[in-house]
Amino acid sequence: MSGSLSVIGLGPGCASQLTPQATLALQSAQVLFGYGPYLDRVPVRAGQLRLGSDNRQEIDRARLALAQAAAGAQVAVVSGGDPGVFAMAAAVCEAIEHGPAAWRELDITIVPGITSMLAVAARVGAPLGHDFCALSLSDNLKPWAVVERRLEAAATAGFVIALYNPISRARPWQLDRAFDLLRAHLPPDTLVIFGRAVTRDDENVQVTTLTLAQGSAADMATCVIIGSAETRSIARENRSALVYTPRSMGESST
Repeated sequence: MSGSLSVIGLGPGCASQLTPQATLALQSAQVLFGYGPYLDRVPVRAGQLRLGSDNRQEIDRARLALAQAAAGAQVAVVSGGDPGVFAMAAAVCEAIEHGPAAWRELDITIVPGITSMLAVAARVGAPLGHDFCALSLSDNLKPWAVVERRLEAAATAGFVIALYNPISRARPWQLDRAFDLLRAHLPPDTLVIFGRAVTRDDENVQVTTLTLAQGSAADMATCVIIGSAETRSIARENRSALVYTPRSMGESST
């Protein structure tokens, strides 16, 4: 049997949001590769080899997985959320581009999953109801100056902005810096959503304004959504407010 490689999105963390396609792909794999905490989400299956690695070893993980597949194994690489959003699908493609010719002959399947900005948005309403963009605040793979330019461009263009990798122990200052940049271009009452570990047992979702938003409210398990000037909140008696961005925009808003 020839080898194959699937890159599987596990969704935000709740088993009920794992797609049937992902479940079947996980069951058919002989070897699983992934960041340790993501592998822990996958039920143990007899005879299935599990190889965990650190979160910053994406390219090495992709190369090892491709080598196993080229040797004839049915391999799966697991990724939190969707594998194509700041995750392992791009790492696998990069490894293939720079790897041996045999890797290009492999059967490669990308299995989508629910990415964190969609899970967070669903918890509060529909903040992504109009045009939006997603940015990673991590400067591990790009200069911080690029992050700042993209933040300012997104804010001035009127996009709702979803921020991935907003803060870490090595980058404790970047989210507050991002908020400062956005305050120069957005109204002070712009809505900001902090969605931590959404769908998991330790879920925490907070809605505040750009004036009050602080980086200390987030960690690496948090996705932050910053509304546009059109994003609004609907108060509801005895129920949480609904946050949404209207689908239409008049000429006066451009």
